[in-house]
Amino acid sequence: MVESMSYQLNDGVIVTQEQLDHWNQGLSRLESPQQVLQWALITFPHLYQTTAFGLTGLATIDMLDKLKDSKMVPLIFIDTLHQFPQTLDLLKRVEDRYYAPVGQKVHVFKPQGCNTELEFAQKHGDFLWDKDEDRYDFLVKVEPAHRAYKELKCGAVLTGRRKTQGTSRSQLQFIELDELNGIVKINPLMLWDFNQVNGYVRENNVPYNELLDLGYKSIGDYHSTQPVKEGEDERAGRWKGKAKTECGLHETSRFAQYLNSSRT
Repeated sequence: MVESMSYQLNDGVIVTQEQLDHWNQGLSRLESPQQVLQWALITFPHLYQTTAFGLTGLATIDMLDKLKDSKMVPLIFIDTLHQFPQTLDLLKRVEDRYYAPVGQKVHVFKPQGCNTELEFAQKHGDFLWDKDEDRYDFLVKVEPAHRAYKELKCGAVLTGRRKTQGTSRSQLQFIELDELNGIVKINPLMLWDFNQVNGYVRENNVPYNELLDLGYKSIGDYHSTQPVKEGEDERAGRWKGKAKTECGLHETSRFAQYLNSSRT
């Protein structure tokens, strides 16, 4: 009998590949994202949510609010310092509605040693996203997220990824291991499409990014996000004209060399 691989998460919990496979089989039989969330709340003592305040993340926040007994699942926001003003305004509205009433604040992590876009440019050069895109993604997204997971001792993280977003996301499972970050990622709304998520947000009066009404469906940094045309994929406005489909937060292995060198 072959022994199943085991992995230690940031909070000290040990999971095996056999467990992950078993969980995915069980979660595939649940009927709603709320049931997946309920399972995650019971299963993982150090559960967090990470979001850039896209529609799926917002729907998840609202579902958790309706499920909670007292406190919300702590929220992590990676502020790249290159966000749209509307995104930062939404952060405040979400915090005021869902977290302030239960005495919580959103955990905001920024690029190391920088608090503003100007400071980032002074430290790393202007237009780094054009000159060295991988390094830019590492500095503004991958490293801050890695630091957040370690500092907060996250064992599991809820994400807003969905199969219908296409490319590599079409192969998503409900729960996946991110060995480099020491977490498992849970994708509770992975079977929903854009219209289902958008419908939930509208029907439940969930705060959302005003840019959505201007044709944006997936919103990231201001320099790499455009509105989506009728009939285009919902993430077509991200990195338009490039083969790139992910910023790196969910492709951590691509940045292993950076993470390893940052530890030395």
